[in-house]
Amino acid sequence: MAADNPLGDFLKARRGRVTPADVAVPATGRRRVTGLRREELARLAGISEPYLVRLEQGVDRHPSPQVLRSLARALELDADASAHLLALAAPGPVPPPSRTEVSADVRRLLDAWADRPAYVRDRCFDVLAANERARALAPMYEPGRNLVRAVFLDPASRQLFPDWAEVAAQTAAALRAEADPRDPGTARLVAELETDDEFRRLWARHEARPARDELKRFAHPVVGSLALRRQALTVGGAERQVIIVYQATAGSPSENALARLV
Repeated sequence: MAADNPLGDFLKARRGRVTPADVAVPATGRRRVTGLRREELARLAGISEPYLVRLEQGVDRHPSPQVLRSLARALELDADASAHLLALAAPGPVPPPSRTEVSADVRRLLDAWADRPAYVRDRCFDVLAANERARALAPMYEPGRNLVRAVFLDPASRQLFPDWAEVAAQTAAALRAEADPRDPGTARLVAELETDDEFRRLWARHEARPARDELKRFAHPVVGSLALRRQALTVGGAERQVIIVYQATAGSPSENALARLV
């Protein structure tokens, strides 16, 4: 995760993903780029091309919210990507190192959810604590493991997730949305992950989408198929920690399979 010019890198990457046909721009002349030319994006956003060059090159790193909103519209960014763009242009103070200790109250909460997998991770996706059922669901939920590293670098994850390609894309997008590029640990993690071709391809897309409540499918080697609803909860007083809880639909085969997961 390069920290030297994240705003410019984002703009260049997303400009390359918008074709002239997407935004009704006539594709005239010989094109050396698959996406929009700088002058085309500048015109759509109502800014000058030299100014866009300065933004992409990192010369100007703090455009106004109005300019950012115009760029977001021109690039057809969704709400998540637009929020990420705004954060890149106006970053807050460098956050302190993530807290690795999980409070006793949160640990009791994890254990109280004895019938469902639950764990705590930080914004770099390091697992900090997990209950017994989460550890039984997958080795990647053992405290000390990194979830992004497990998804991309552990071959077992491709057997665990029938929808591995979708899980991988969402994982890379969540890491970009939640982690801070100025954090040295995050930079080291991304540098390691970029040895993987699929992570490198997904990372270059500059998708930013935080983890949300969604359905995830597992192919467990002991209990078989599970379809579990994931919920993400922020820990009060430790905002860089996230509780992830998996639940099965009442009366479903997944609920029966989850009950056998020990």
